[in-house]
Amino acid sequence: MADEGFIELEHGRVWYRRSGGGARLPILLLHGGPGAAAYYLEPLEERLAEHRPVVVYDQLGCGRSDMPDDPSLWTIDYFTGEVDRMRAALGLAECHLLGQSWGGWLSIDYLCREPQGIRSVVLASTSSSMPFFGEQCRLLIEALPAPHGEVLLAGDRDDPRYPAAEIAFYTRHVCRLDPWPECMLKTAASLDGNQVYNTMNGPNEFTVVGNLKDWSRDADLHRITIPTLCTYGRHDELGEPCSLRIREGIPRAELVCFEESSHVAHIEEADAYAETVEAFLRRHDP
Repeated sequence: MADEGFIELEHGRVWYRRSGGGARLPILLLHGGPGAAAYYLEPLEERLAEHRPVVVYDQLGCGRSDMPDDPSLWTIDYFTGEVDRMRAALGLAECHLLGQSWGGWLSIDYLCREPQGIRSVVLASTSSSMPFFGEQCRLLIEALPAPHGEVLLAGDRDDPRYPAAEIAFYTRHVCRLDPWPECMLKTAASLDGNQVYNTMNGPNEFTVVGNLKDWSRDADLHRITIPTLCTYGRHDELGEPCSLRIREGIPRAELVCFEESSHVAHIEEADAYAETVEAFLRRHDP
């Protein structure tokens, strides 16, 4: 049985859902974007909820939460503070944490601030440095069949070839399922024109020009001393180089690759992914 509703925060209401049950430690899921919604995490949420309480929420400005028209709000400092406020409101004094993509960047930044009560963390298809991610993404773009790479690197969204080039990248490095499942389509639609995404990232996936463009926590990864599981897909836009960098910096980190996946292994290899995460969590339950 799921319990869902809204938490009233200073700048608006934040939608949440709590599902599952039992005596195991809860896990809090942080979705990607920035500016996406948590729809695409539902396959993982459902599988983990068979074993333990699971809490997910749409960050302010995203999905089912309120969307204040205030670009000055959308900073990583705001969203790390939101994690604290949601944990307090939902009674998550002690829990596991999982951050996927931007949710992983958010988790890293949050944990580098050394909060109390996080038992372990799963960093899924993410990076500890935005400039490094940009370098790796460029290499993937350059490897696309012609003319897709050239079109994406030019960055002209009015080019009639641009939509096909985007699709070529997304179907290789974001989700390799054909067709995309409904939960992915709903999340993709939630990014269209989203103010959070445009402010923090910029207008497209491939050139970060927003206020995250210089973000890096490489030098602070040693502050994350809890057990850490880094996961990525073999064809991931945030792939092995990004995950290796995290593993090298976090003292208690381990690494798992999902060979048939790109950026959403929790959907592309849903059962195997959930089993891997649950096994990790059980090793670090109280």
